[in-house]
Amino acid sequence: MLLRAFAVALVAMCPLLASQTAPQPVQPAAPQVGQPAPDFTLNDSAGAPVKLSAYKGKVVLLDFWATWCTGCKVEIPWYVEFQDKYRKDGLAAIGVSMDDDGWKSVKPFLEEHKLNYSVVIANQDLTTRYGGLPSLPMTLLIDRDGKIAESHAGMVDKDAFENKIKTLLHESTAK
Repeated sequence: MLLRAFAVALVAMCPLLASQTAPQPVQPAAPQVGQPAPDFTLNDSAGAPVKLSAYKGKVVLLDFWATWCTGCKVEIPWYVEFQDKYRKDGLAAIGVSMDDDGWKSVKPFLEEHKLNYSVVIANQDLTTRYGGLPSLPMTLLIDRDGKIAESHAGMVDKDAFENKIKTLLHESTAK
């Protein structure tokens, strides 16, 4: 009888105990347009380090994507095209895969799709510094000074995004 009373009391206290758990850390806000893009150094598929700040002086298209993301797979050929068209003008694309299993999924994807720009795998630190990246695709344009000039969640409009790239490349060289 005493054991049953104890069990009933314990069950009754569960909501109270659950409310006493430590608060979850608040996810930092994503960096905003006009703010410096958080720097990172991650290795590409060949093991070479890719450091965002090393691209200072270029306009960077930073694409957060995943192999399972339908919109991402639509955009990637556009970014390959932009890299081909505007590399000589100072555009540099970097893909940041958000795939949980990392290179296991990404390397076969890269072999099949032949991207012409560096791809790295995100880690928790990078994800946190970019606001948790709650949806994909997420694409940033970073100006030649390393500041975020454009941030787009979801699929971009190809023509409008290309115009933003051209404008940013032109503005950056006109300074």
